[in-house]
Amino acid sequence: MSPAGRRAAGFVLLALTLATVCTFLGRWQWNRHVARDAAIATVEANWAADPVPVAQVLPDPTAALPDADEWRSVTLTGRYDPQATVLLRNRPVDGSPAYHVLVPFLPEETPTGRSTVLVVDRGWVPMGEDASATVDLPDPPTGTVTVTVRLRQPERPSTRSAPAGQVQSVDVEQVLAAGGLDMTGLTAYASYGSLVSEDPAPATSLGELPAPSTDPGSHLSYAFQWWVFAAGSLGAFTWMGVREVRDPRPVPGQTPHGSAPVPAAASRRRGGRAEDEEDALIDAQLAPDGAHEPGDQSPAGDPPADSGTQASEIRSR
Repeated sequence: MSPAGRRAAGFVLLALTLATVCTFLGRWQWNRHVARDAAIATVEANWAADPVPVAQVLPDPTAALPDADEWRSVTLTGRYDPQATVLLRNRPVDGSPAYHVLVPFLPEETPTGRSTVLVVDRGWVPMGEDASATVDLPDPPTGTVTVTVRLRQPERPSTRSAPAGQVQSVDVEQVLAAGGLDMTGLTAYASYGSLVSEDPAPATSLGELPAPSTDPGSHLSYAFQWWVFAAGSLGAFTWMGVREVRDPRPVPGQTPHGSAPVPAAASRRRGGRAEDEEDALIDAQLAPDGAHEPGDQSPAGDPPADSGTQASEIRSR
């Protein structure tokens, strides 16, 4: 393959590689856009819906919460176990450091008749300047309480360590283990709840949990940008490959159609006739006395002209 052909093939290969990578990146952003749109639709459908008994949404407490039912409001009647309270770390609220307060709630009646426990995020408290400082937590209502919560899917278990009584994620098993709750005879809900209201109300309320964001983000625009890059790279580098084939760059020492090679120095020297005569005149002046370069047309009997005068004449041209 000729050098031009190799360069053209390289450009085409680069175009295909870049176009493929950009296409997959655009597809990835598109999938994120679709998932984000679905999450926003779920929030908008369930956030303001009237609460229903938890058995209508989760007849089996151990079953995973369906995606379509996240943020659904449900009611339960039972009691809190404040001795097993756990703090959720690293969850700022409105840009301020905060702890979320997770408290086990034990419903009196369950769909299966078994004793169950639901982890409830009751709200948040400020962390303060030093995360190691003791946090003063308001007590939840005592006795029988009716709570309204929005059901949430649990988070992935965290591998990061945390101080005693604290967790890094809302994984139900990790929360109950950190609180030291005796699970003998208890079945934990696979999901957890974000508090909406309590009846009776507590003496001191915690900070209200913020509503989820419904901002779609920039995933859709990023997807189209990646696809534009894919089309642009495919077109630009392919065109460069075509140009290499149509107008190959000359290679020093070679000429097309098998003609005699042209020296590289000569191929770079492309002066007109006057410039060639000037070069010959300068070469004659630099030669030793009495010697003439081939092609010198000066008469044999003429005395050599003064070199300074000729140089002046050359510079004046």
